[in-house]
Amino acid sequence: MTQTDILRLRLANQNLSQQQFNNPADLVSWMGAMQAQDFYGAKWALGLRLKNSLDSEIEKAFNEGAILRTHVLRPTWHFVSRDDIRWMLRLTAKRIIAFMASQYRQLELDATIIKRCNAALRKTLKGGKHLVRNEIALALNKAGVATDGLRFIHLMMRAELDEVICSGPRTGKQFTYALLNERAPNAKSLNRNEALAELSLRYFKSHGPATLKDFAWWSGLTIADARDGVEMNKSKLMKETIERKSYWFAEDSFSNKRSTKAFLLPNYDEYLVAYSDRSLLIEDEHSKKTPRGGVLFNHSIIADGKVVGTWQRSFKNNKIVIEKKLLTSLNATQQKSVDVAMQRYSKFIGMEIR
Repeated sequence: MTQTDILRLRLANQNLSQQQFNNPADLVSWMGAMQAQDFYGAKWALGLRLKNSLDSEIEKAFNEGAILRTHVLRPTWHFVSRDDIRWMLRLTAKRIIAFMASQYRQLELDATIIKRCNAALRKTLKGGKHLVRNEIALALNKAGVATDGLRFIHLMMRAELDEVICSGPRTGKQFTYALLNERAPNAKSLNRNEALAELSLRYFKSHGPATLKDFAWWSGLTIADARDGVEMNKSKLMKETIERKSYWFAEDSFSNKRSTKAFLLPNYDEYLVAYSDRSLLIEDEHSKKTPRGGVLFNHSIIADGKVVGTWQRSFKNNKIVIEKKLLTSLNATQQKSVDVAMQRYSKFIGMEIR
């Protein structure tokens, strides 16, 4: 296996170069979880990996609760499937809470305040209610829970980690919260070993080839946990060592020829964010040219599996305006592929490109 093979398999396993799903929830389940702090970018990350998808279809799946948005794995929002949200929280929430402990102390969020907040949320949202942030903040204030400054954000995040709330349907462009028990009443429950084995297998099937360090970064778990997860799945995984690094991937990983497709990836896309080592994805000379802190924070243009530029979108006169900043020159095939990728985004959004 070569570095080129790694990129080829990742593109396939992540459902970029070849799509195997029509349903957003099935895709999210395959991926395990997908970073979703930029909601609009995250919808496009799903759209890229689905057959003939539209933005409205992703929005519908989200509003109906087939896919949910919550803090899990790492201290940021992710899309997870309704069936998986509970066992995934129980596996990873403890480490996130420990990581946030200093923030809780600074904001004076002790166990009593957190318990009072969670009780107020259960009472306020009971009966299928879903409320926007201002409405929830008002209810918490009435219950004697101050929500000034950063307290509200951290209280909501903690309530998600405590399995009290999760995302509700959007009201216009505003996000709402709802009770997890009502939003995902039949979510699976796994013991810790079962959950670790399941998450490990899903990661290496959907993101592999990848290293133990990659998995530990993505999952928020320890290297020891990552090693245990691989050990539990050794009969289902293969290993290749390249330049003294061991890469794991599923035995039944997609095998396809080199993809000539180009992709317009959103910021925080799994193809970039899911690996601690991104040196395979972007040349050192190009990494220094990317604006705003590097590839994770930008919308990236991918050709032949590597970052070749960045892109930005804006809207004018009911049309999309896309600006590209290339980090290297493209050959004719690559340029044509980028044009095709732009048209695919146009179709997903339902607006013409100017």
